[in-house]
Amino acid sequence: MTKLLPILGALIVLTACGTRGTEVGSVGVDWTGNDITIESVEDPGVRGVVCHVAYFNRGFIDRVQQGNFFEDPSFSAIDCSATGPVVIGDIARGKGGEEIFRQGRSLIWKSLRVARIYDADNNSLIYLAHSRQVQKGSGKMSLSVVPLNGTGATWAVQPR
Repeated sequence: MTKLLPILGALIVLTACGTRGTEVGSVGVDWTGNDITIESVEDPGVRGVVCHVAYFNRGFIDRVQQGNFFEDPSFSAIDCSATGPVVIGDIARGKGGEEIFRQGRSLIWKSLRVARIYDADNNSLIYLAHSRQVQKGSGKMSLSVVPLNGTGATWAVQPR
């Protein structure tokens, strides 16, 4: 039993890490229990925009076979769309944008993140899903753009 306590603690930490969306689907990939999970994530700064993020969840058998029990792959995909009237709040307008979603993908360092960047020149919201990993960088990414032209988007706080 004492050997199970660290594993149970790690699972609790993994479950509690970061902002989570609402799971809308899960597709089984193979017989080892690997799944692709799809979550909907509402942008907290922009009413009327929702993103769907898909990511890989390793099953128990795959974790044991790979010998890396506490980490999931960095692969993810994202697609965002306007789902109703778009009302933009007080969002970051700098080139770095701001993070709207984060989920732990390993026991300590790796996380899946979604950042929103406002492209003023093209009047668009850009959503970037990427892995943040201290040792291997964040080279795996996915991008989605929500054009605001023609959507009747309004600003709750006027841009500066």
